[in-house]
Amino acid sequence: MDKYPPAQHGERKKRRDCVGSWQARYRDANGDQKAKSFAKKKEADAFLDAVRGSVRQGTYLDPKRGEITVAAWWAKWWEANEPTRPTTRNRKLSSWRVHIEPKWGKRKLNSLTYLEIQSWIAQEVKGHATQTKVLELLRMMLRDAVRDQRIQSNPAQDVTKTASAPVKHPDDLRPPTEAQYELVREQLPIWYQPVVDFAQETGMRWGEYVGLRRRYVDLEADIIKVREIVIDDRGTPVRQGLPKTSAGFRTVPLTPKAKDALLIMFDRLDPSAAETDVEAGLHPEELIFRGPLAGEIRKGRGGAVELTGVLRGRNFRRLWIPAIKGAGIARMVKSPETGRKEWWPRVHDYRHALASRLHEAGVPEADVQYVLGQERGGRVTWLYTHRSDEAIASVRAAMGGEVERHLRAVS
Repeated sequence: MDKYPPAQHGERKKRRDCVGSWQARYRDANGDQKAKSFAKKKEADAFLDAVRGSVRQGTYLDPKRGEITVAAWWAKWWEANEPTRPTTRNRKLSSWRVHIEPKWGKRKLNSLTYLEIQSWIAQEVKGHATQTKVLELLRMMLRDAVRDQRIQSNPAQDVTKTASAPVKHPDDLRPPTEAQYELVREQLPIWYQPVVDFAQETGMRWGEYVGLRRRYVDLEADIIKVREIVIDDRGTPVRQGLPKTSAGFRTVPLTPKAKDALLIMFDRLDPSAAETDVEAGLHPEELIFRGPLAGEIRKGRGGAVELTGVLRGRNFRRLWIPAIKGAGIARMVKSPETGRKEWWPRVHDYRHALASRLHEAGVPEADVQYVLGQERGGRVTWLYTHRSDEAIASVRAAMGGEVERHLRAVS
């Protein structure tokens, strides 16, 4: 239009889709007309031959569908695939916002290559666990882009993790002894001592005993039923009727110590035995283990507010770390892979300690698996069972000659 203006050659409509000397026109699998411009005729002919062949074979992909940016595709994909479980949703959102979006958000979907993604994983994404989560999310996004006929193949499909799984020293995996736990208990405020007593005797997860409701406790049969949990959804406690796994739905026996812990909390808070549905909301008055401010009314700018007292992991941590330090057993553990530091022991180690106790008492692995709510028995053996010093002593005795053994060379 600039080189040959309409004033010299009569009125002529502007063509916005024709940039170049040759325009290849074709119809896609739906029969809609498409066009693409090229500088040379042989390029346009080659393109048409390829497109027509893919349309006949049923492998045709509209190039324009793959020109969407990764960020725009995420918005469409997330709307259809947003998890209902808050913890899973928050984990995926973190992987997207922290890792994937800054690197690939502005790139076109069909411009991603295998080598680029592999180099990114190896050089910029640190840590085995982080690589696992980030790569899992990116693969899912690109897998569905293939299914939606936006790209021909998934460039992240064969990308591999380069970081090794973290290896901890056995001393950092071994849970504290019962004597050490007693020292920690003495350092905690009196209000929270029944909480750790219950955790030590039941091996339940934090969200399971923090979310335990009175209606799931049977003091006559000395059992509790794990049916719900309370999780932290970005700072807000949320009631959820779904444990970590399907095996999480289980019945746990009450020891006398665990039963005493429940009775103490019953006397303190008198939790309601009402049966409300999960959809009805948190209903903290039904929870057994709550903080000392539960039910207290405080006045603020917005008026009177009743404190729920729901226990939160990050708040309890402020009590836990001074307690293990006061007990003289605290130790800072640094990950050689990511450099992240954390204190040993953790609250979760109560669960490990119970598994070890049951194993040493000769409880069948299948029973330990059920009580802990694990799907696989092997996971109980390798992750939650920590051998005692007696095992080392028995091996030393065998190797020291107390049991006669003759060694011989074999091919």
